[in-house]
Amino acid sequence: MAPRTFWKGYLKLSLVTCPVTMMPALTDQEKVRFHTLNAQTGNRVVSRYVDSETGKVVKEEDEARAWQRGEDDFVVVEDEEIDAVGLESTRTIDIERFVKRDTVGWVWFDRPHYVMPSDPVGEEAFVVIREAMAATGTAGLSRVVMYRRERPVLLEPRDKGIVLWTLRYGDEVREDKDYFTGIGKPKADAALSKMMLKLVDARTTDWDPAMVEDPVQDKLKDLIESRRKKRKSKPGSRKQKASPAPEAAGNVISIMDALRKSLDDKGKKR
Repeated sequence: MAPRTFWKGYLKLSLVTCPVTMMPALTDQEKVRFHTLNAQTGNRVVSRYVDSETGKVVKEEDEARAWQRGEDDFVVVEDEEIDAVGLESTRTIDIERFVKRDTVGWVWFDRPHYVMPSDPVGEEAFVVIREAMAATGTAGLSRVVMYRRERPVLLEPRDKGIVLWTLRYGDEVREDKDYFTGIGKPKADAALSKMMLKLVDARTTDWDPAMVEDPVQDKLKDLIESRRKKRKSKPGSRKQKASPAPEAAGNVISIMDALRKSLDDKGKKR
């Protein structure tokens, strides 16, 4: 069954507009999710908001959003006030400017989404925008309301469609120089570097999505299936002993030995 449309609106660049739909590029529908039950009755447990002072359940109509100014000091903000400061970007992706795609660091990217034309009439405008970005190596910047708040987004051409990335806000990203500048600059030994290159080359292979499969999810599904069929659970196998932590390399010779052994092991496997 085709997934339900996640977002529907318009892609706009100056006077060029076309209707589009958008779907998340990621999904967690295959993940095993557990519910909390009352072990005595088998009924699901329902969460409720409770007043921290009185202990009484708060009715939905009495719930309010507030910003904490200090200890036990809150500023209540009405929903109408929050809506009033929002921009009109609920259903239109208006590309404001373009940047070179390779100048945007990976740390700014949040969630990817697939954008495609929703009407054959608008396909030509969609293709013109996509091909212009592909030819210039640029990505479009815009803002759109997603996940209940307005977010900066980046659009880049991908195959026949466009990928829209929600971007992180400036105050969410830490500067890497604050962490990496203290790292020294030791001169690498020539022989050591040569062996390291051989090791990297020996372990280089083509990308395959199977490399990032989740074995825990598969085991959970097997466990649930066995319970569903009311099979008697088999005695759990003994836990594997954790591999001993590698000894810290104190000098170039120990690293050289480790690389040599790694290359020997790789050769035997081949």
